[in-house]
Order: sequence, then structure tokens, then C-alpha cells
Amino acid sequence: MAEGIKPRSELWILGIKPGDGRETLLTSYLETGGYSCRMEQYESLLVNKPLGIVLDISPFSDDGWGTLLKIKNTPDTRDIPVLPVFLSEKGKVGGVFPVAGFFTLPIDEPYLQNRLAVYGLTEEAETWDLQSMVVSRSGEEKLSKAVETLGFEVIKGYTGKEALAISSIHPSYMIFCSQMLPDMSAFELQERLRLDPYSSNTPLFVLLKDSMKAGEKLAMSRDIAHLVRKDQLSSEEFLGFLRRRE
Repeated sequence: MAEGIKPRSELWILGIKPGDGRETLLTSYLETGGYSCRMEQYESLLVNKPLGIVLDISPFSDDGWGTLLKIKNTPDTRDIPVLPVFLSEKGKVGGVFPVAGFFTLPIDEPYLQNRLAVYGLTEEAETWDLQSMVVSRSGEEKLSKAVETLGFEVIKGYTGKEALAISSIHPSYMIFCSQMLPDMSAFELQERLRLDPYSSNTPLFVLLKDSMKAGEKLAMSRDIAHLVRKDQLSSEEFLGFLRRRE
């Protein structure tokens, strides 16, 4: 971040090609909620820092997943909150995915521990015996050990269905989940967890590969398409997700 530049108290919309006009409805929703917002490109983040980012990750986006990776792989930008959304080809808001945050792999242990402390998620571990779940086909040993050093017991799930079964028996204090599991995406797992009153408020952090091929990005966008509503979200419904993140 360039010295002397002050952070801007506004939201930026990324992942939409300039001139598409797909941001019109999303912008109107944000302005209705009292937010100052504007269209931007990733390169602008190296000069200024917004309050947060609303990012289109649909198949119609301008490399939304690639933009997310650049944001979370860059020390100067990785702390900026990102709200992924699914916009239709004409810009209708079909889905919102308010996960607690994103971490890239391989995990940066000091950064992970610092961010969890900033979120206030490490204080209770000093007093209570708490469990955290790591959901990944590989088990993510380095991540698990980093979480254990904070005082948490780590439980592992290797598929989304296994994670749901574990949560139904004993809800976790927080969950770390690979974006793509063998049977579902992290976004779908979060949607299902929210249906259970015992796990509906569990923070879920998404684990991203440090690089993705074009085919992988498109596959992830298509994989979450079935989570998208056929009718667009109303302004009130959309703003409800933003307010829960403040």
C-alpha cells in the first residue's frame, strides 16, 4: 500500500467488465442500503483500499475467481473483506455467499493466527475445550497443526456429507473448508449448515489453491450455479447479507 494514501470508506464492485452494464442492479441495491460504491479493477487496489469488495464469481464474470486469488495472495490486499456474488448474464443478483473469509494454500501460519485473533475467534480457546473442523480431501496437516497451536481440538472431514454428519452430532466452533470437495463446494456446505440451528452461525473459512487453471475457475462457477435462485434476490434480501457481515 502506497504511503500516505488513506483507505476509502466505500465498497468496490469487481469482476465485471467495463461497459457490460451488469453492475446496474447491484449498484442500485448498495446505494439503497446507504453504501457508497463504484466499479473498479484489481489494479486499483494497489493504490487505494476500499471498505470491502463485492465480487462477481459467476461464469459471466471478468475472471472473478482469478481476481479473488490475486486479492488473497497479495499481502497488501488480502485483509480486505470480499463478498462473492453470482450475477446473471444481465446482472440480476441470484446468489450471495457470505463466508467468514478466505485463506490461500499452502497456509501462512502466522497470518492465519493473526487473522483469527483479529476476528476474536481465539479468546474462547483459552477458557473452553473447543473443536474446529477441517474439511478437505487431503486433511491439510499444516493448517490443522496451526489451529491446534491456538488451543483447538481439530476434527477432520473429507467430504461435505461427512462434515454435515459430524456437525449434526457435535457442532464445531469454526470450520475450514476447501473450496471444492469431492461431493460439493464450500458454498454449498455453508448453505446446508445454515439450515441447522446448531451450526447456522458457525464461521466457515474457505481454503483456496494458490493458482487455478481456466477450466478449474469455470468449473467452480458452474458448480455453484445450482445454489442460485431462479428469481433474483430483492434489495432487502441482498442487503441482509451485508449487514450480517458488519
